[in-house]
Amino acid sequence: MAENDAPKMQATLGLTGLTMNAMALIAPGAFLWLTFLTQSTAGSTAPAMWIGIVFATLLCLATAVCYAEMAKLYPGTGSSYYFAEQSFLNHEKAWPYARLAKFIVGWGSHLYYWVYPGVMVGTMGILCGYIVGTLWPNFMSASNPGPMFMMLIAVVFSFVVAYIASRGVNGSTSVNIAINVIQISALIVFSVMALSYRMNHAPGSVGLQFDSTSGDAYNYQFLTQKQTVNGQATDVIVRDANGVPKPLLDAAGKPVPYTVSYPEKDDKGNFLSHPSASSVVGIHSFGWMFVQATIAILILVGFESVTAMGGEAKNAKRDVPIAVIVSLLVQGCFCYLFEYFAANYVLSSGYTMQNATGSAAPIGDLMVMVGDAIFGPGNGRTFMLIQAFTVFLALIGTTLSCMNTGARVTYAMGKDDELSGDLGVLHTRHLTPHRAIWTLAVISAVIGCVVVAMIFGDAGAVADSTLKTLPQGFWSSVGYVSHDTMAAMPNSLLTITLASNFGTFLLYMLSCVTCIVAYHNHPAFSFVKHLAIPVFGLLANLACMAFYLIGPFMGFGTKMEPLLALGIAAVWGIYGGIYFIRSSKAKGRTTLNTQRAVTAG
Repeated sequence: MAENDAPKMQATLGLTGLTMNAMALIAPGAFLWLTFLTQSTAGSTAPAMWIGIVFATLLCLATAVCYAEMAKLYPGTGSSYYFAEQSFLNHEKAWPYARLAKFIVGWGSHLYYWVYPGVMVGTMGILCGYIVGTLWPNFMSASNPGPMFMMLIAVVFSFVVAYIASRGVNGSTSVNIAINVIQISALIVFSVMALSYRMNHAPGSVGLQFDSTSGDAYNYQFLTQKQTVNGQATDVIVRDANGVPKPLLDAAGKPVPYTVSYPEKDDKGNFLSHPSASSVVGIHSFGWMFVQATIAILILVGFESVTAMGGEAKNAKRDVPIAVIVSLLVQGCFCYLFEYFAANYVLSSGYTMQNATGSAAPIGDLMVMVGDAIFGPGNGRTFMLIQAFTVFLALIGTTLSCMNTGARVTYAMGKDDELSGDLGVLHTRHLTPHRAIWTLAVISAVIGCVVVAMIFGDAGAVADSTLKTLPQGFWSSVGYVSHDTMAAMPNSLLTITLASNFGTFLLYMLSCVTCIVAYHNHPAFSFVKHLAIPVFGLLANLACMAFYLIGPFMGFGTKMEPLLALGIAAVWGIYGGIYFIRSSKAKGRTTLNTQRAVTAG
């Protein structure tokens, strides 16, 4: 087939479609549910969760400006990979390095774009396990779902999303618009309810405490008795035949009411809750802030996704830059900061941060508790299930959007013959990079299984007494080991999340550099937009990347997960260098450009 007759992407997306695709990837419904667990297990740094998100947002805003400015110059498919090539080719002195620059950016971006969807499909497995455990507690524990079940969901979900993506971007956009409206509305409702619960339950007032085994909240103190677990005397909750905690009775034989308090730490120094609103927004420690920011970047990425859809935009130079900034402002600066404040502020003695580290879905637990308080006993679970459905939809949207973006970057590299040429082919009827999409589906399924393999490793290790109460079976308990073994192993969800986030920091750092190159000596150069902001973004991304190595040795956060994530990134980088050298030699290509090609600038 002649080149002119080859399938080409169609320009069908307007400003709304572009913005909604980006907003779907920054899905606050999915990520509040997902990353609250991940952030809570990051050692002692949980008190700085909210301020960590603020720092990550500032970093992303600086990077978003760079993407928006480059999209004005070079609208097209491929995002940062395409920008790197065009920026260097259009520079009088830097053009020989165009091929090397675009490969480094493209290969680095794949550490983000190929790992991130795997985190999402793994999260879908966790969510479905939590829901199934809530509906059928005799089959599975909601707080500690079965690893085998979660893996099955991850694999199936990966291929379902790939099928939707392969059918075309217009259908994806329609899905994303509906999902954005639903999830933002649902999470605002929860946030308002959480704030109402905290403000109406002063210390010493009668409130609720959550029980992870029964998956419900109760307004009485639990009856406990001493039992020997692994040779140690432990207070164990006494339960009836249905697993419901029995109440502690007073002298008159009536249940002793549970009174709420807001302790900051327990006797071991573990963080429990925020005693005041100022504590939620406080820095606490700059080291803690950086650790939380290295995790929180996961919830904010996606604004750049629309720059990979320039080939499908009706007016790319005008609409893509606007979509980049608006999507981040709406989701990052409004949704996340409000929702995370509410979720942190509602923590109490009835549900502490330590409870969150041992649950597959702490936000779901909190929804049950505040739902019971506002709608009446027993109704919190219904409220949670409704909210969980919106999270389910949000996960579809964010995984779909990321798979669309990642496949288009892979497609651009395949089309340039930097990756396998088969990856740079469009479907003749749907005009989608179908081979790149299905390749990404397989990778996502494998990574998703790794994500859920040890989600209670390290700080989130489940107590042996809790493990004994799990329903026994292949889908519900196979994969769990003893508390001590889990505590000695890295948390798989946190490890893979940090590996994806390292790819994000690397990509964003390189994109800030690319923006500086693009506008160097350009007639439209602005000191603020094209130097000051990119330099801030560059330094902020570098600081977060450096903290993967520095943080553990300074005692900030956990050690195993960031160092293992660094190892994954190092292996990816070394393999990329070897692949580039061998591929160039096999194809007779030079590392540096010898001729200046025609550019889009």
